[in-house]
Amino acid sequence: MKKFLLATAAIAMMSGTAFAGNIGVTMANTDTFLTVLQKGIEKAAKDAGQPVQVEIAENDVSKQLSQVQNFIAAKVDAIIVNAVDTSATVPMTKLANDAGIPIVYVNRQPIDVDKLGPKGAFVASNEADSGTLETKEVCKLLGGKGDILVMVGDLGNQAAVQRTKDIHEVIATDECKGMKILDEQTAVWDPVKAQDLMTNWIAAGKKPAAVIANNDNMAIGAINAMKAAGWNMKDVIVAGIDATQEALATMKAGDLDVTVFQDAAGQGKGAVDTAIKLVKGEKVDAKVYIPFQLVTPANMADYMSKN
Repeated sequence: MKKFLLATAAIAMMSGTAFAGNIGVTMANTDTFLTVLQKGIEKAAKDAGQPVQVEIAENDVSKQLSQVQNFIAAKVDAIIVNAVDTSATVPMTKLANDAGIPIVYVNRQPIDVDKLGPKGAFVASNEADSGTLETKEVCKLLGGKGDILVMVGDLGNQAAVQRTKDIHEVIATDECKGMKILDEQTAVWDPVKAQDLMTNWIAAGKKPAAVIANNDNMAIGAINAMKAAGWNMKDVIVAGIDATQEALATMKAGDLDVTVFQDAAGQGKGAVDTAIKLVKGEKVDAKVYIPFQLVTPANMADYMSKN
């Protein structure tokens, strides 16, 4: 009887965790936003009793491909990928498909997003909304006119391309056509590179009415450069995307004017949930979108009380 009860308990424990087996996760890097995303994946997996193995690709495409190969060799039941380079995802998708292993891309849209197959999916937020919300708010604050500088993320990243496209589309509208781009350069999501870029712009005599950055890290880097140059931040509108804790603190201090909340933890949970469903053979949407939310000093308190 005792042996029967022990066996039953073991089966019960296995049924709670083994239905999706192990999930291999490869993250592009450990920047501020992606760290929150990774923690969201780990928490969702823990809550589901789901084993995960997380590897960091350190912005190396070859290393990430090798990590996917290793996951397949280890016979994981599903793979979650936060792509280093969204234009280099085809080989990873093919490897997973050939092995019959579900693959879920998270946050960064793969170039082959429409060819992932029945065991593939993409979980993120719709980037067509992020840069649009950001730039429309800047346009509103500027009254539809003014010179702007644009800080672009990693050019190998679909989010950077789309968010920058959003900016151009908004300033082409009748309401915002008085806005003019003085310059547009990449700072690859990095606050230090963004600070250096803004410092160079200042040295070149560029005096914008607004700085629009593809993410909060770069917006903060720009702010640091402007403050170091003695600029009054009330004279410049600064906008970013992600609503990181550092960005919210910067907004509370009166230096950041606009950010857009991207639910990193929500995307992480969505990726885990989707991977588990795919392993179980359940039907999932090919694209799962978590909504963006505009955050400004006017609604920040309300936003923080709910998140």
